[in-house]
Amino acid sequence: MSRVVRAKYEDGVLKLLEPVDLEEGKEYKVIVEEDIDELVKRYRGVLGKSSVKEFSELEEEAQAQ
Repeated sequence: MSRVVRAKYEDGVLKLLEPVDLEEGKEYKVIVEEDIDELVKRYRGVLGKSSVKEFSELEEEAQAQ
């Protein structure tokens, strides 16, 4: 089962921001992505008026290069 869970990185530890039902001692694969909403806030105005969808498409295009 896959699930998206928000987390915050503090003092060298990735802290989950919501409870999860995980098996103790089991290893899990973690994919770290920056929150697209935070990216939009950071770069708001740099690219003119853009929607989250447009920004997401630009990000995907940049990563493919």
